[in-house]
Amino acid sequence: MALPASAKEPTEQQRAVVEHILETGDTVTDAAKALELRRSSASRMLHYPHVQAYMMQRVTETLGMGSLVAAAEVMKLVRGARSEYVKLQAAQDVLDRAGFKAPEKHQHLVAGGVSINIDLS
Repeated sequence: MALPASAKEPTEQQRAVVEHILETGDTVTDAAKALELRRSSASRMLHYPHVQAYMMQRVTETLGMGSLVAAAEVMKLVRGARSEYVKLQAAQDVLDRAGFKAPEKHQHLVAGGVSINIDLS
């Protein structure tokens, strides 16, 4: 997913802030320290629309790749986990995500008195 052609491109420093936060999960303050920037400068950068667009593009790319890895890991569990319980949980997760979710179980509670009269005469 590329930035729109009309969008201004982020500078190298703006990209560095976004990449640092994305890769490390650091706060803006920690990213600014690591990149030897003032915190206010790093924070201001993240408010620019073109930097936010770049950040969303990178987050989308990262999550997309991460979801492939996660799906592969779940399938490894389905095929090769030693524990039958782990295999079952992984298989249920795959089925749920594929749209084959088991029906929800509901417990219905009835409150109040029940009276039964049987006249056998």
